Amino acid sequence: MGDTKENLASAFAGESQANRRYLAFAKKAVEDGFPNLAKLFKAAAAAETIHAHNHLRVMGGIGSTTENVQEAFDGETFEFQQMYPEFLAVAKEAGEAQATWSFDVALQVEKVHAGLYEGALASINSGKDLEVEKFYVCKVCGNTFENEHPDECPICYATEFKEV
Repeated sequence: MGDTKENLASAFAGESQANRRYLAFAKKAVEDGFPNLAKLFKAAAAAETIHAHNHLRVMGGIGSTTENVQEAFDGETFEFQQMYPEFLAVAKEAGEAQATWSFDVALQVEKVHAGLYEGALASINSGKDLEVEKFYVCKVCGNTFENEHPDECPICYATEFKEV
């Protein structure tokens, strides 16, 4: 049982993962014809988000907006330059086609995200907010677009996007 800071970090990770897991479970429950059960999963996911945010705040994990954007840029850059290339190589070597696909599209999208955060840093450093009114996210791979989306995602070729 680590010290308090380690425990907060572990609790943050666990609550964050539970949130994502429960949202995936909710989606599956709807697909399987259980809309009210999906609501339970969504409610629990919302509670896990509250817990995760509390833990992150208490452990000092939220800085100024500039610090937060820099951290996001650094994280996305690490993912597409180091983490996903390593994961992708292992999956390819093992012949794991679905994992290879998942890691590959994530790598490509994280590169897009890093570019978006790089632009955000430039805006913040010039004292301005982003000049973007809407973002669109590909429902299959997560590719992210400013203001409008293409007819077809250039990464996974999907045609459905969610406005954020």
